[in-house]
Amino acid sequence: MTAPIQHHEPIPRTTTAPTPGRLDPIITGLAPAAWGLTYIVTTELLPPGRPLLAAALRALPAGVALAAITRRRPTGSWWWKAAVLGVLNIGAFFVLLFVAAYRLPGGVAATLGSIQPLVAAALATAFLGERMRRSTVLAGMLGVVGVALLVLRSGAAVDTVGVLAGLAGALSMATGVVLTKHWGRPVPLAAFTSWQLIAGGVLLAPIALAVEGAPPSLTGQNLIGFTWLATGGAAASYLIWFRGVVRLPVAQVSLLGLISPIVATVAGLLVLHQTLTPAQLLGAALILAAISLGQRATPAHHHHTAQPITKENIS
Repeated sequence: MTAPIQHHEPIPRTTTAPTPGRLDPIITGLAPAAWGLTYIVTTELLPPGRPLLAAALRALPAGVALAAITRRRPTGSWWWKAAVLGVLNIGAFFVLLFVAAYRLPGGVAATLGSIQPLVAAALATAFLGERMRRSTVLAGMLGVVGVALLVLRSGAAVDTVGVLAGLAGALSMATGVVLTKHWGRPVPLAAFTSWQLIAGGVLLAPIALAVEGAPPSLTGQNLIGFTWLATGGAAASYLIWFRGVVRLPVAQVSLLGLISPIVATVAGLLVLHQTLTPAQLLGAALILAAISLGQRATPAHHHHTAQPITKENIS
């Protein structure tokens, strides 16, 4: 299958970021809401001890399906840019997420991941010229404290490899968000997403085979779990997420990621019949306050390399 012949490569223009619409934060928040189900799906539906397999089967089928629909491939420098973004946003992030989920209690893994908005805001300040506002720092700190209160349990075991994986995953996603914002996208959203999912999946598949061996026989529950991860947890959610990254300031979109532990907790309540303590209710309130504070901050105007202007590009 080949892409349509390109007679010339569009020239990127430097423009201001699109003005966020009123519904953009709500739409973008659907992505971390879907990701919040990762922990319950991992523990309840996936085969144990297979984080690399889970990551590969989450990314590659979703990317191939989107590529079959869009029939667009990278050109020029976008071969290596798509590979870098695929590693940061998909490949490295997925495997680190699953390693943390397998080796740590879900609460510890989620708390480590909650530092991502602060890391992303710092990187955006350094490389995109976005202003680091006090409200952003406060929102990020509220988010970390809120997640800790919501999901941490006394006596939770701390595994060094799991902790390092959780921290590295937060750094990987933060860097990927900033570079996605900086480079923009040269093609419609679905094609752009497919490139990254395929790049991440191609990286993960051989590593999974080398480290974990051949896949085990999959049960019906396993197939349900992998199907959810590839559709709702990857294809649909990353389409929504990358749309938001282009439209919203980095700090704002990153703080929406705090929706994930709330959804993870609600899933635990519904599926595992857990209960919430007063401290957990306070944590949920702090997370909601952090998200609200992050959405109310007015971003400073900045410039970055946006997507080329072509008639085929869609918002």
